[in-house]
Amino acid sequence: MRLLWLIPVLPFVGFLVLTLLSGWHRSQRLTAVIGVGSVGLAAALAGLVGYDFIHTPPANGVYVHTYWTWFKVGDFAPKIALHLDALSLIFILVITFVGALIHLYSAEFMTDEDSWNYARFFSYLNLFIAMMLVLVLADNFLLLYLGWEGVGLCSFLLIGFWYQDPKNDRAARKAFIVTRIGDAAMAIGLFLLFDNLGTLDIQSAMGQALAQWPVGSALAVWTAVMLLGGAVGKSAQLPLQIWLPDAMAGPTPVSALIHAATMVTAGVYLIARTHVLFTLAPAVMTATAVIGALTLLLAGFSALTQWDIKRVLAYSTISQLGYMFLALGVGAWSAAVFHFMTHAFFKALLFLGAGVIISRLHHEHSMFKMGGLRKELPFTFWVYLIGGSALAALPLVTAGFYSKDKILADVWASPNGGVWLWAAGIIGALLTGVYTFRMIFLTFFGERQPLVQELSPLPQPGWRMKLPLGVLATLAIVAGFIETPPTLGNISLLSGFLRDALPPLAGTAVSTTTQLALQGTAVLASLGGIAIAYYFVLKRPQTTARLVQTRWGAVLHHFWFNGWGFDWLDNEFFIRPFVRAAQMDKDDWVDLVPTVAAELSVMTAKVVDGWHNGRLPRYAAGVVLGAVMLLTAVILMQ
Repeated sequence: MRLLWLIPVLPFVGFLVLTLLSGWHRSQRLTAVIGVGSVGLAAALAGLVGYDFIHTPPANGVYVHTYWTWFKVGDFAPKIALHLDALSLIFILVITFVGALIHLYSAEFMTDEDSWNYARFFSYLNLFIAMMLVLVLADNFLLLYLGWEGVGLCSFLLIGFWYQDPKNDRAARKAFIVTRIGDAAMAIGLFLLFDNLGTLDIQSAMGQALAQWPVGSALAVWTAVMLLGGAVGKSAQLPLQIWLPDAMAGPTPVSALIHAATMVTAGVYLIARTHVLFTLAPAVMTATAVIGALTLLLAGFSALTQWDIKRVLAYSTISQLGYMFLALGVGAWSAAVFHFMTHAFFKALLFLGAGVIISRLHHEHSMFKMGGLRKELPFTFWVYLIGGSALAALPLVTAGFYSKDKILADVWASPNGGVWLWAAGIIGALLTGVYTFRMIFLTFFGERQPLVQELSPLPQPGWRMKLPLGVLATLAIVAGFIETPPTLGNISLLSGFLRDALPPLAGTAVSTTTQLALQGTAVLASLGGIAIAYYFVLKRPQTTARLVQTRWGAVLHHFWFNGWGFDWLDNEFFIRPFVRAAQMDKDDWVDLVPTVAAELSVMTAKVVDGWHNGRLPRYAAGVVLGAVMLLTAVILMQ
């Protein structure tokens, strides 16, 4: 564990090397070796650290190492220190392992770029991984906030990677600005913590908050609200979810990294890490659960109407993050982390599979221009089907089934949950089955569309693409078996491992009959969604067309397609009023001060410039005139 510091340092060194070399070296192979190798080494080292942590656990299940004092101002002396416990270990394993697979995939996916852009892409990707690792390993909030802002910067750079297209530039700025709203709220929360507790050390702050703040106190509530604001922004939850669908403007491996292992899961980590504070603010926990429930429903309906394969996956990410927030809000901490892990595997798999399809169809994103691809891209079809099945929580055989089932069961059992939140989760499961298999049926089944026929036979992906897809497909199946319900073996490896870092659910006991009824309902929701997709996409596609052409069908389709109008609300009530106010304010009297000062400077410069003409008699006259004026002033002052 003493080599823990190397895990974030290795990808950061890769970033520095690639940045320094990008100006002169022209070898894509060297770039790939540095970019993929640095993250691959970090993943291997994370595995060794994890092995050491499990077989030789530190005292109290926590390993903290302080490297140096960052700076010191009075009594405030934050450290560069790393904190490793069960929670941060799971996150670094997922981040490095999935990140390494995405890097390997990118080595082939990005080969059409010139050598400079190829190196630039990997340098940004390495920095992204490094900043996310700093975030989850930080021992204090200040270092965590450095990683927090670092992943925001990297998301801006990668979403706008193809910045020559104004649409991509707008998407990058949108992501950066919208998440800054949450970041500002989080900063206020950290100020409240430091002002009232005198420390930004995470464990010390949580301990003091537990000792000094009673449950429901105003300070606990307001601090938790501000931290929740930061989590909502990063994890694209209501009402700050509008940036994530547009983030699809970046290269597909970027979408996989953002959605699976890095930025959007930062909010989940923050709430889990500060769970002590949230338990002191029950109202904020309830708000977290309600936000998650509403988000998973709204995003699920929006995913039903999309034609862009990547935007379907984007809305599905928002929805699945809603499940994680729902779990966090009811105190099912380990269930949220479990779903984070399984989601990382199957969502990375789906995005990378979509990247194969898009690249083979000359960057076409429309599912309605695909069709019949299961025969053209058989390997991609099977791994994509596995990923889609995990997303739709296909019963018994997929990881997504076990993690989503645990969330639904804990929501039912938790005193902070209840039937309404559970019902929202069940409806979300039904929607997930519909939009996921709508995507699969449109893309891989039916008749081949003209574009596919024109490009057939499609080139197959190489081993650098196939290997990550195969590994992720395997994990999308087997990863669920580390945590199974009492009716299916009662395996609790993950929740048992997390027990030292996160408290178990304080729920009521549920009878076996109730458990079976809950699981049966979840199974029916998943299978029912798949059946609905089959009926409306393959069996009766004309029925779907007729529904969309009706008055209310057209209205709902437009409303859901445009994300329930949140972009319109944002433009009408925030962006346009701000722009109008700025335009009205640009010529106010305050601007006269710098304007007059600038004009005086220009006039003075012109006068002085007139004297500098190279004529010695004029210079001499100036010296004499200056001397006379100086002597006159001295005489008058006596």
